[in-house]
Amino acid sequence: TEENEIYKRPDVLKVLLKRVGKEPEVVEIKNNLVTKQELVGGLIEVVQYDDVIIICNEEGKVLGLPPNLIFELDYIAGDCFIVGDDYEHGDFKSLTDDEIRRYKKDLSDRGFKYKSEDDFIPSKEKERGERMRGKA
Repeated sequence: TEENEIYKRPDVLKVLLKRVGKEPEVVEIKNNLVTKQELVGGLIEVVQYDDVIIICNEEGKVLGLPPNLIFELDYIAGDCFIVGDDYEHGDFKSLTDDEIRRYKKDLSDRGFKYKSEDDFIPSKEKERGERMRGKA
């Protein structure tokens, strides 16, 4: 029976990745902590959002990462992604096709709009880029 089966954690997850200043994109990622931390650029924070989960950088605002998604009273700083909530097993799961369609539009609508890529590159990265191009 289903109850007797041992839960097998998925190795790969289909998620919606929302990079700062970019449109959301569907990507498949390895289901491990290191991969999730690499995507958000640091420690992960798990934020319940409707019936899915947003994974973002826990220190995004403290580190001065640029705004990415805007909500009524708050925002998410830095790159983030949406993943399914497998609450039955206390884990993550891939997004369904319906969730991808629904949240792709939602993330696009909530995305902070920048005039150019230079507007959302943190100043230290800009300085490093200018030094590498010989401008500083």
